Amino acid sequence: MTSPRDRVDACPGALQTHTAADGELARVRVPGGSLSAHQLRVLALASRELGDGHLEMTSRGNLQLRGLPVVHDLGDRLADAGLLPSATHERVRNVLASALTGLDDEGHVNASPWVRALDAGLVADPALAELPGRFLAALDDGRGDVIGLGADVGLLALSATEVALVLGGVDSGLRTDPGGAVDLALDAARALLAERAAQDSQAWRLAELDDGPARVAARLTARRGTPVEMPAAPLVGQVGAVAQPDGRTALVGVVPLGRLSADQAELLAELADGVRITPWRTVVVPDLAEEAVDDAAVDLFRTGFVFDEASPWLQVTTCAGRPGCAKSLSDVRADAVAAVTTGRLPADGARQHWAGCGRRCGRPAGALDVVATGDGYSIGAV
Repeated sequence: MTSPRDRVDACPGALQTHTAADGELARVRVPGGSLSAHQLRVLALASRELGDGHLEMTSRGNLQLRGLPVVHDLGDRLADAGLLPSATHERVRNVLASALTGLDDEGHVNASPWVRALDAGLVADPALAELPGRFLAALDDGRGDVIGLGADVGLLALSATEVALVLGGVDSGLRTDPGGAVDLALDAARALLAERAAQDSQAWRLAELDDGPARVAARLTARRGTPVEMPAAPLVGQVGAVAQPDGRTALVGVVPLGRLSADQAELLAELADGVRITPWRTVVVPDLAEEAVDDAAVDLFRTGFVFDEASPWLQVTTCAGRPGCAKSLSDVRADAVAAVTTGRLPADGARQHWAGCGRRCGRPAGALDVVATGDGYSIGAV
């Protein structure tokens, strides 16, 4: 158990913004990473008119806008675009899903319907608005790509007919069928709140509760099975062209340092009816006709997307750094770009996260830390 929290979670949202050195920061929840072309255009325009012209991709598959004025109409814009279905629940809608679910044959189930049902269930229950802003759900179709990303409540398809409930990264042993999976996950979220109250805790995450996973599981009723070991999350995501069973192609590209420009967002909106953003700062452009794939890849490459699985851009993420963050000791983005372009990444180019201070904001699981000290960088795993 970590040290007890002495304050409520102040994780930013689209309405409850964070004041940074470069202005207000808003975080837009994108359950399952799915964005329609219209939503992309709305976000691109908002980033231009209100922010710094970029959308930052987070390690939870959400988006951030920086440099906002203190008074702005971002919430109204998002609500009109379907990106803010509830003012009371907006910070708790942190939902990861397998990046290519339903687009290839790797998963046991299609997790996309789970995303929509879980999001609707969260919003429909007034009590679940009390979940901390750092609450995280992960819906894994069986390929094992997101269940290891540290979710408080997770679903892992073990087969086409059996789903495991995962709590705090551990298999609870509780089982259900795909049709009952979302209801079980919602019950687990309610049980998390009940256990939090029972322990008189302000814990931000389930794992911070005393014996949290076991005690939450004990509050639930479901069929029991033999717990299985959880797969580790991949350090980097898949990139390149992915053949879909219907003959079309999904194109997956990396956005260096996760900074998606308004121009790039608008280009994505031209190429597809919708896209998926992932925890690995990649974008999935699905349903491309065979004859359109090469042109789409060239157009995206020209704006900065990376499709080479050997590229060092797959290995590097950063926090905001200077000048956006007053706590940062360095302009980590500029330093990381220089390291990549000159071929001087530390630790032989291992998966790494550059941070301007010891808080290491935005750090993906499993990354090596490259932390600014005021006199260079400290390098080492945590």
